[in-house]
Order: sequence, then structure tokens, then C-alpha cells
Amino acid sequence: MSDFLSSGWSTYITLVTLVGIFWCIWLLFSQRKTKVILNPDGSVADTGHVWDGDLRELNNPLPRWWMWMFLICCIFSLIYLALYPGLGSYPGILGYTTDGALKASENQAIQELKPVYAKYMGMDIQQVAADPKAREMGQRLFLNSCSQCHGSDAGGAKGFPNLTDGDWLYGGTPEIIKTTITNGRAGVMPPFPQLNAAQISNAANYVRSLSGLSADASKVALGEEVFKANCVACHGVDAKGNIALGAPNLTDKIWLYGSSEDTITETVTKGRNAMMPAQANILTPEKIQLLTAYVWGLSNNKQEQAK
Repeated sequence: MSDFLSSGWSTYITLVTLVGIFWCIWLLFSQRKTKVILNPDGSVADTGHVWDGDLRELNNPLPRWWMWMFLICCIFSLIYLALYPGLGSYPGILGYTTDGALKASENQAIQELKPVYAKYMGMDIQQVAADPKAREMGQRLFLNSCSQCHGSDAGGAKGFPNLTDGDWLYGGTPEIIKTTITNGRAGVMPPFPQLNAAQISNAANYVRSLSGLSADASKVALGEEVFKANCVACHGVDAKGNIALGAPNLTDKIWLYGSSEDTITETVTKGRNAMMPAQANILTPEKIQLLTAYVWGLSNNKQEQAK
């Protein structure tokens, strides 16, 4: 109720709320003084409204208990609005907010779970990844915080890396993975408006040939020249990428957006922008430690099991 764009709306909401409550109270007391009309024989007169032939609306007074309950509800609403937010941007005497209540609940949970996480903070990532209980906790953290993009199996999707294949844009060491989770990543592949359609098609065929995909031989040689002139600064002369920039290896048959000529052409023409959100303000250092170990283990534990 405090996120109003102007004080005018806040004032409007406050007035409507208070006027409505006081009008209800006035209506209650005004009807309390209404005199009950009796027939000559002493029975209560009706209002003249008749339904279904003989169902009459009598002019009986409101029950005393109902009037008191109605008044108590009005008084309660005024007390509530004084203590809690509800009158426009007025924060209430207690200063309660749902955001504050959520953070307090989260902080309480963090303090209660600290002893559980404490032992893992003193271990290196490989040791944590080898601990079955730590992996279970890491998996739950992954499902809550990462599966929306990378999938519940961490297999990724178009534009979202597969975390189980051992191929890393920025590097797959525990330290780099922790940095990625903590600070996030912003990957940018710039467009190349200076290239014409023929040059882009040649470059796409050359890139496909680097990983053994079918390509037009007549375009590959021309595409290599385009690549050397425009792409080596990020992807390297050997096209094996650059983890410092997050530039992918173009020779390993692993594609983030797809390997078709049309997809590569779209990438070169329009560029790509990718964002890995930072978790530093969402997850505690203890949770990041467990999540790092789980993500690192997704590909490295498989390698260990294969030996």
C-alpha cells in the first residue's frame, strides 16, 4: 500500500476508507433511533414489500447483539488501520511490512540452519561434492534457484548452458563456478552489421566445419577469411574460445543456441545477450558453497565414476 506514484492517490484511498467506516457507524446509530411502527392490534407493521404472495418484510428493529457486533467490527478496523499499513502510504504505528516479515523469517531460518551448514564452510568444494548429504542439500538449492533456466536435470535448454557436460564458458573450476553463482555473468555476442549476407553465410559454413558438421566446401575457405577478420579477437585463432570473456569454443560440437546454418546466421546478424543473475543477495555464503559443490559435481562426479 506504500508504492503510490503520487500523494494524491494515497490521500484518495485514505479518505475513501475512513469515510466508508464512519458512514457505516453513522448508519448504524441512525437506524437505532428509528421508531418501530406498530399496527392497531400491537403487531409489527410491514414495509409493504411482499414476495411469493405472503412473504412480508416486517419493520422489526435490528437485534441488539448484531448492532454491537457491527460496531465492534468498525472499531477493530480503525485500530487495525492505525497499527498496520492500509491507509494509503501510511506505514502504521508498528511499521509492519510483508517484505520485513519475510526477511525476518528468512533470517530466523538462516540462524537455525547455520550449525547444519557450518561444517561444509570449512571443507573444500571437492570434499563437499563428495558428501551425500551435502549433495542432497545442493540439489534442493539448485531446484529452487537454478532449475528454472538450466532444467531440473541441469541439462540446459536453448540459450541456457548444460551444466553436466564439462563444457564451461567461463571455466569449470570450483572457484570460477562460485564466482559465477555469486556475482552472475553478462554474456554479449555483438552483431556484425558490417558483414553482408554472403559473408555471413560463408562464416556460418566455416564455423560449422570447425566441429565436423556438414558445410558447403566452396564457402568454408571464404568463411575462414571472414572469421579471421572479425571473430578471432574473442574466439581465438584456433576458435577454441576464451573463458576470460565467456566466448564459447566453436570446435567442440556443443552449441548454446543451436548449430544449424540459420541459427548461426541469426547469431552473427543480430548478436546474443545472455544474463546469469547474481545470487549474492539471495543466497547465503553457506548455501552458495553447497550449490557450488553440487554444480561442480554434476560433471566432475561423472568423470570420477567413469574411472
